[in-house]
Amino acid sequence: MTTEKSIATQDIVAIASGSAKTLAAAVTAAGLVETLQGKGPFTVFAPTDAAFTAIQKDVDTLLKPESKEKLVKLLTAHVVSGKLMAADLKDGSELTTVGGRKLKVHVQQGKVTVAGAHVTTANVAASNGVIHIIDKVLVDHA
Repeated sequence: MTTEKSIATQDIVAIASGSAKTLAAAVTAAGLVETLQGKGPFTVFAPTDAAFTAIQKDVDTLLKPESKEKLVKLLTAHVVSGKLMAADLKDGSELTTVGGRKLKVHVQQGKVTVAGAHVTTANVAASNGVIHIIDKVLVDHA
């Protein structure tokens, strides 16, 4: 897991638009841009583009207008209210997402997993929270 620090001048959506294009497209399709550009703070567990590619058939379906409700449910399973840095993620703890889902945290030998997804890059600072990049989409939690 790498830890990235930057000056937090961009909001969560702006950062995702640059490095997690599929997530940014999904947030737009779900109508969550304004919410995630809000004051926050938010902690976002952001799947990589490769993680979305691994479930491309599901993504293609979810991005259709008639699937908006399911897409919102999926995306809100990746967002927690508050700003939780990697050091705040404790082994065995459970996080409640803004969508009402529970995400179990495991920390072993300095490596963090959230609901089975590995945090590959932690602590990406945003003006309204923090992003942790994860290696899979939390579909089984949506």
